[in-house]
Amino acid sequence: MRFAICNELFENWDFARQCAFAAETGYTGLELAPFTLAPRITDVTPDARRALRRQAEDAGIEIIGLHWLLAKTEGLHLTSSDQAVRGATTAYLIELARACHDLGGHLMVFGSPAQRNLAEGVSREEGHARAEETFRGCLDALADFGVTLCLEPLTPNETNFVTTAAEGAELVRRIDHPQFRLHLDAKAMSSETTPIADLIRRFGSLTSHFHANDANLLGPGFGDLDFVPIFQALEDVDYKGWVSVEVFDYRPGPERIAEESIAYMKHCLAQVT
Repeated sequence: MRFAICNELFENWDFARQCAFAAETGYTGLELAPFTLAPRITDVTPDARRALRRQAEDAGIEIIGLHWLLAKTEGLHLTSSDQAVRGATTAYLIELARACHDLGGHLMVFGSPAQRNLAEGVSREEGHARAEETFRGCLDALADFGVTLCLEPLTPNETNFVTTAAEGAELVRRIDHPQFRLHLDAKAMSSETTPIADLIRRFGSLTSHFHANDANLLGPGFGDLDFVPIFQALEDVDYKGWVSVEVFDYRPGPERIAEESIAYMKHCLAQVT
């Protein structure tokens, strides 16, 4: 099990400092939010991408990929009724994959709740059909870049589309493409009635990425979620991917969140059989 951390936590830190601190704290991967680099990923030149990759590698850090893919963008939406908007979204996902490849990454997490919400009156089935069209249009290109797109179920408080692991798995199975997989998030799964460990065992074969956090929007160990059974379930399904810390409440400060999260995760992992 490899530990990474999402970089938006390090607000106003230059990239070299982010990488150095992550490595010093014990992480080996960094997951990037595109909006921390530029308003649009296409604003980050190939030379700038190579420079970021070198900075990470020099610190002993792997850039594992991208998340918050459509955050803070305009004119992009997964389930829009406007086919031109969906087409632009497909094209932008391809550009994100190109950047991900340039940075040395291999995965992209599709969360972006505001850019996937179903408009009033749109049925769940129509939402699935539109999402399928949008995703299918980019997946062969992602294969060329060696990038996997992971769909992230979120809580009903964040979005009205794909709010359970089962619904995420349904769309993954429906699209049935090797570059389209499931992402599981501890915070999101905590909103379900089924225990998190059971969800991991049920959908682990479809899962290629995992976010470690708590229902209180902080890191693992900062709330009530016990990660021993969570890590045990990941071991039981032979999960080989990254476990990436993602938080939404930065008030304790990036140093404390990063340090205490990985210490807690290592403590829990040591108790897994």
